[in-house]
Amino acid sequence: MRIGLFGGSFNPPHAGHVHVSRLALLRLKLDRVWWLVSPGNPLKDNGHLRPLAERLALARALIRDPRIVPTGIEAEIGTRYTLDTLRALRRRAPHLRFVWIMGADNLMQFDRWKGWQAIAAEVPIAVIDRPGATLGAPAAPAARALAPFRVPERAAASLCLRQPPAWVLLHGPRSTLSSSAMRFPARPA
Repeated sequence: MRIGLFGGSFNPPHAGHVHVSRLALLRLKLDRVWWLVSPGNPLKDNGHLRPLAERLALARALIRDPRIVPTGIEAEIGTRYTLDTLRALRRRAPHLRFVWIMGADNLMQFDRWKGWQAIAAEVPIAVIDRPGATLGAPAAPAARALAPFRVPERAAASLCLRQPPAWVLLHGPRSTLSSSAMRFPARPA
């Protein structure tokens, strides 16, 4: 089975997350997308983070596609960093083919993630274009470092079968929804 791993705070989960998941299912020919609802992102201020159980319940209530599965895997296995999560999942399920899914906005700061180069060597990565990141993402430090391993978008369906490092930048309809904007809506001037 081909499994897309979509990590994040999902604080709150919204239709933009569903949109990214459906795009990944279609373009990468995945069997499932597992949402890895994080207990807390080490790179973010978690002061406004809703409890994990609440975010999971909201995610499960939002999903109508049985191929998209919200999980609390990181809390269950006790990992905090993506690299540790990926290694634990690959040990527990060596028969599954995983691909990491991230927004292009995350690629722009991927070089700040703990062990980002090891993450890229662990599983293929699908980067989904996001408003405001279309031009910056391919020029980001991690994207430049991983440029020799970029897969043409037309070959995205083969990403799960490729030996990492391998990554693709997927374009298509983009969602402007943002969990941060939902938590802190702009006030009229």
